[in-house]
Amino acid sequence: MARISGVDIPKQKRGVISLTYIFGIGKSRAQTILSNAKVDESKKVEDWTDDETARIRESVGSFKIEGELRSEIQLNIKRLMDIGCYRGIRHRSGLPLRGQRTKNNSRTRKGKRKTVANKKKVTK
Repeated sequence: MARISGVDIPKQKRGVISLTYIFGIGKSRAQTILSNAKVDESKKVEDWTDDETARIRESVGSFKIEGELRSEIQLNIKRLMDIGCYRGIRHRSGLPLRGQRTKNNSRTRKGKRKTVANKKKVTK
């Protein structure tokens, strides 16, 4: 496995696909990185030379990825919660925040169902 910015990327896959294993790098950014490093996109990682790997590491270093990106995202969420905006309140209460309905779906955000018992009927 090749190691770029603390992440082991698979050797048997093409360069574009293997770079997407790094948090913060998608397919289009991986294509940009490989074109900046002057490496063929269809070339597999195991076929990269040491010089190519070094150029790729250098161009990956110009982006905010992995731990630095994760901490920035968490700080942004914390800021939204601190200022008390709508999105921050939804984050705080664990509900979906992009306008989705919550009556039937959104189990991922709300968690496992909590059953509420019905009121007992009064018998005469």
